[in-house]
Amino acid sequence: MISRIFKTAESIDNLNSFPILLMLIASFFISCGNSQSDGEWGVYAGGKERMGYSSLSQIDTLNVKDLKVAWVYHTKDADLSSQMQTNPLIVDGVLYGTSPQLKLFAADAATGKELWVFDPAPGMLTDNAGRQSFGLNVCRGIVLHKEKNKEHLIFYTAGSSLYCVNSATGKPLNTFGKDGRISLYDNLELNRDISNLRVTSTSAGIIYKNLIIMGSSLSEEEEAAPGHIRAYDIHTGEMKWLFRTIPGPGETGFDSWEDPEAYKYVGSANAWGGFSLDEKRGIVYMATGTSNPDFYGGKRKGDNLFSNSILALDAATGKYVWHFQAVHHDLWDWDFPSAPSLVTIKKDGKKIDALVQTSKQGFIYLLDRDTGKPVYPIIEKSVPTNTDLDGEQASPTQPIPTVIPPFARQGFTEADLNTNIPDSSFNDLKKRFKALKNNGMFTPPSIEGTLVLPGLTGGAEWGGPSVDPESGIMYINANELPWIISMQDTRLEKPAKSAQNNMQAGKVLFTKNCQGCHGADLKGSGNFPALLGLDKRFNEEDLKTLISSGRKMMPPFKNLGENDKTAIASYLLNLESKQKEPYVPEEKQRPPFYNTPYRLAGIKPFLTREGYPGIAPPWGTLSAIDLNNGKLVWKKPLGDHPYMKSMGIHSGTENWGGSVVTAGGLVFIAATSDEMFRAYNKKNGKLLFETKLPAGGYASPAVYSVNGKQYVVIACGGGKMRTKSADTYVAFSLPSEQAD
Repeated sequence: MISRIFKTAESIDNLNSFPILLMLIASFFISCGNSQSDGEWGVYAGGKERMGYSSLSQIDTLNVKDLKVAWVYHTKDADLSSQMQTNPLIVDGVLYGTSPQLKLFAADAATGKELWVFDPAPGMLTDNAGRQSFGLNVCRGIVLHKEKNKEHLIFYTAGSSLYCVNSATGKPLNTFGKDGRISLYDNLELNRDISNLRVTSTSAGIIYKNLIIMGSSLSEEEEAAPGHIRAYDIHTGEMKWLFRTIPGPGETGFDSWEDPEAYKYVGSANAWGGFSLDEKRGIVYMATGTSNPDFYGGKRKGDNLFSNSILALDAATGKYVWHFQAVHHDLWDWDFPSAPSLVTIKKDGKKIDALVQTSKQGFIYLLDRDTGKPVYPIIEKSVPTNTDLDGEQASPTQPIPTVIPPFARQGFTEADLNTNIPDSSFNDLKKRFKALKNNGMFTPPSIEGTLVLPGLTGGAEWGGPSVDPESGIMYINANELPWIISMQDTRLEKPAKSAQNNMQAGKVLFTKNCQGCHGADLKGSGNFPALLGLDKRFNEEDLKTLISSGRKMMPPFKNLGENDKTAIASYLLNLESKQKEPYVPEEKQRPPFYNTPYRLAGIKPFLTREGYPGIAPPWGTLSAIDLNNGKLVWKKPLGDHPYMKSMGIHSGTENWGGSVVTAGGLVFIAATSDEMFRAYNKKNGKLLFETKLPAGGYASPAVYSVNGKQYVVIACGGGKMRTKSADTYVAFSLPSEQAD
C-alpha cells in the first residue's frame, strides 16, 4: 500500500506533490485505524451497522481485472439439492463458515487449508429436551465474539439449536446452555404448545456487550410459532430479555388487532433477516415479516403490529423504543427480508443519523435513527380493497415513500409482456395475463389468481443493500419477476376418508398440504422443486422423515399422523404394495382459529410456455441510489439469461445474495443464476471484472486482508433457481507482485 502511495506521488507535479503525498499517507494511516484496519471481516455484512462496506483498497478499479483464484475450499458434504448462503467471517487470519449440511469449519484465510470442522449432527436433530428439531435450515451468517485469549466464541444455528463453539478448538463451550447449545423453543411461548412447529434461525444474531440477540425463521402456514425477539447471555445461554412481536393485552401495538384473542394463536412477525446495532445509542434495529397465515387475513383483522415493521429496541433490556409499519395487514408475503443499514447522510447541508431499509416491493424507507420518523415524506395512499374472499378485510391505505424512487417495477400492463417468444406462445401469455386479477400493487389475493409485481422474491431479498459511508450511495440488487397468488376455498375440499385407499387419500392430503408450492402436476415452480421421479431419490422412511422435520424452505408437517404420511408416500413414491391398502384417518385436531375458510392453492412465477419470465427484461438489476438527495445514480441489468444473451439482450436474472462496496471503488456481487462473480465501478456501474464460479454464488461476499494481501471470498453452494449444488468457497486476490 505504501509503495503504491509513493508511485502515485511520482506522477504528480513536483510543486504540489509534497502536500498531496502527506494527505495520501495520512489517509492511509487513518484507514488503518478503522474497523477493517487489521483486514478483518468480523461481523456479518461487514459490521454491526450492516453496510456491506470494506475500507480496503488494494484491489481497485485499475487492477481488479487481474484478479485470480487465490484458493478453493471444499466442504465435501453437498447433495443434489443443498444450498450454501453464508457470508463467512475472517478474524486473526482464520476464515469461519458453514457447509451445506450445517457443519461449522475454520480454514486458513490465506490458503484455504482446513483447520477444524464441527459437526452438529446427530445432535441437531433433537434439542436439549429431546424434541425433534426442524431439519436442515439455511445458514446465512454466523456471529463471533472476541475474547482476550483469542479463543473466541462463535454462535450459529443448526436445526432448532443455537450453538456456541470455541474458535480455537472447534469444540462447543460447555458452560453455554447444555453441552454448548440452547433450544430456540425454550421460553418462546407460554400460551400454547409450539413443540410441533418450525423454530430455527437462518440469519446471524448480533452481539451487544455480553448479550447475543436472536431472531427466528418460522413456518408460514396457518399455525406458526410467534416471532418474539430474545437476548441471551453469551457465556451461559441464559435468556435475559424477550420482546413480543405479537403483543398481548396492555402492550404497545395490542390494539392493532381487532380480535383480542389473536395473540394466543397468530404466529410469525419474526425478524428472520437479522439485526443492525448502534452501540453508542444502545439501540438494536430489526425488520419483521408477515403474521400468519400469509395470504388470508380474515382471522387476524387489523393492522397486525408488529408484523411488517421496522423496530427499534433498547439493546440492554429489549424495551420498545419506536416502530414504523410499512405494510398494514399484509396479504402478499411482503415481509422485510433484511435488517436496516445504519447510515449518516447529508440532507440540506445537515448530517442525519438514519437507517435505510429496502423492501420486497422495491421501496426504500429512510428513517431517523432516534425517532423512526421518515427523512423524506411517506404518505398513506388509498389502495385496492375489493376481495372475493369471505371475511377478508384489506387495509384501505398503505404507506408509500416519496422522493426516493422505487428500485424495481411495481406495475405490470399488457405493454410490459415478454415479446421475445414465438407468436403462439405470446398469445397464450396474453390470454393468461388477462385472466388474472391485476389492479396494481396491493391487489388482494383471489381464487382466480392475483398477479403480484414485484413478486414474492422481491424487489430486495435477504442479501440487502451495501452502502458507501463516504458518499452516502446505496447499492441494491433486485428481482423484477411477476408471481401469481391463487387461493382455494377449504369449505369445498373433500377430506381424506377411511373409505379411501392410501393412493386416493395420499392425493387428497398432498393437495391440501403440498400442492400450493409443488403444483398439482408435481412439476414445482421457481425455487420450489419438482417432485416427479421422487422415488429415485427417496425411500418411504426418508420421505416420512422429511415430511415430519422439513428442510430449508419446507416447513415440518407435524400435524400429519403416521398413516397420513404413509398415504402421501404411497402417492408420491408409487408404492404399489401400499397404494391399495385402506387408509385410516388420524389428522390431529387444531384449535378452531386455524380452520380458515381459505388456504393457499399455489404461488408460482408468471412464466411463458418456454419457462421465461412473462414480463419483458430486465429480470434482475443492480442500482446505485444517492441517499443524500434520493436520486438514482445508475441502474444496470444484473446477470445474463443464456437464451436472451444469444439474442443480444442483456436481460438480468433472478438473484439471491447481496453485494459489498469497497474503498477501492468497487461493488462485488455474485447472486445471479448464470453463476458469475462480478465487480462494477461504484461510480458509474461499468462492469470491470467477471468470472465463472463452480456453482451459483447465492451468498454475500466478504472482503479481508492477511499479511497485507487483500482477498474477496464467496460461498458457491448453488441449489436455487434449479441450478446445480456445490460445496465450494472461492477466494480471489491479485497476483503477488501487484499486492505490495
